[in-house]
Amino acid sequence: MALSTKELNTLLTLLSEDSLKSSNMEQLGSSFHRTFMRSDHFRAGMALTVLLQEKDLLPLTMQRVAAIFLLHETHKPEPLSSNPFGPFLAELLQPHSEEGVSSAGHSLGCTLDQVEKAFLAQLAAPNQPRDFLKRTPFQIASMDPTSIQTPDITSLLTTLQSSLRQISEKDKVGRNCILSDPDITATHQHDPTSASQTAEVLLSGADVPSLEPFEPGLIRPAPPLHLCADEVTWLNPTDGQYSIQWDINMCNSSVADADVLKMMTRATAEALSTQEQESLVKQIQADSKLVYQCVTPSKLPNLVENNPLIAYEALLQLMSSSQISEYLQALVKMEMSLHSMEVVNRLTTAVDLPSEFIHLYITNCIQTCHNTKDKFMKSRLVRLACVFLQSLIRNKIIKVEEHSVEIQQFCVEFSQIKEATSLFKLLKNMENPDGGKSP
Repeated sequence: MALSTKELNTLLTLLSEDSLKSSNMEQLGSSFHRTFMRSDHFRAGMALTVLLQEKDLLPLTMQRVAAIFLLHETHKPEPLSSNPFGPFLAELLQPHSEEGVSSAGHSLGCTLDQVEKAFLAQLAAPNQPRDFLKRTPFQIASMDPTSIQTPDITSLLTTLQSSLRQISEKDKVGRNCILSDPDITATHQHDPTSASQTAEVLLSGADVPSLEPFEPGLIRPAPPLHLCADEVTWLNPTDGQYSIQWDINMCNSSVADADVLKMMTRATAEALSTQEQESLVKQIQADSKLVYQCVTPSKLPNLVENNPLIAYEALLQLMSSSQISEYLQALVKMEMSLHSMEVVNRLTTAVDLPSEFIHLYITNCIQTCHNTKDKFMKSRLVRLACVFLQSLIRNKIIKVEEHSVEIQQFCVEFSQIKEATSLFKLLKNMENPDGGKSP
């Protein structure tokens, strides 16, 4: 979270005396945004808050004015109320004692002079003229405080102060780990090199002290043990020799399970013998976890084509799964075939399938018949589809009135095929159970 040494030196260069005398506020903001990406603004803002709290590091008014401006720029164009450093800036505007304690009781270790406060108030006020952005920080620091119009930002301060109330009392009493210890007997001028080196130690690198909180620890006393017969007593072993006992059988499948898993994997790639199919079906019925381990929605079409009986049993076990819709979707999307219709027909007689799935599957079958170019294959698919639809109708799996128009059009289109004619007659008989003739 801290700045690198290179980034900190760049930030201090922006705040140097020479830079602030030659660059106006707009140029300073542009340089900051060119140097620090949006993702780096929070880290730069954290460094600026520490610099503002230590006047030894930023002793000049123009430096603090520039730091305040850059802290506001970190989350531009958002309003100050949305800026994470907004409460800090609001505290700077509060009246402070000589020790740097605000009227709200928070210690920041610094106070702003009248020019700095007036500039911050201008910056915080919404819809205020930004003429001062054309001036350099040096020019602003040299202004007469009485000549700077101070806007009314009472409502903004109230909003920012309310956000501070959401902070826990434990965090409120915390302080920065960096504490000033000035030598009041010494008389010396500010040394920029020494200040830069100090800032480097405090603000850059790993485990920087500026990010370490100095707050009271949360005392967590151990709960007392109740005096009762069934109370669990905490034991503190005195013997320091311990050894870990590992269960070597944990998570290991038996040889039989491994063989079944291999056979299940083979079933998705090739047709098994009748004996192997019967054995695998028994294993699936005994342990449904085998299905979850080996059959995925993407592998289901291959399993249907190679071993429809096993696919049917696998889908029966998956009916209670939360992923059953994905398996049914894979079944709908696969190419129409005798085996897929066999699996669907078996499922419709064994469980209640969603009506949406059945409707989609019927539509898919009809569209496949339409789109097949080979005449022989088309004739074969039509016969299969007609037999399948007759089975659904006779077993009352579907409501005839919901599919009557679609199926009748299908029958008329392929009326030269015997099975389509039989299906058409079945539909008419269902519509006229009393033997009446339809118009």
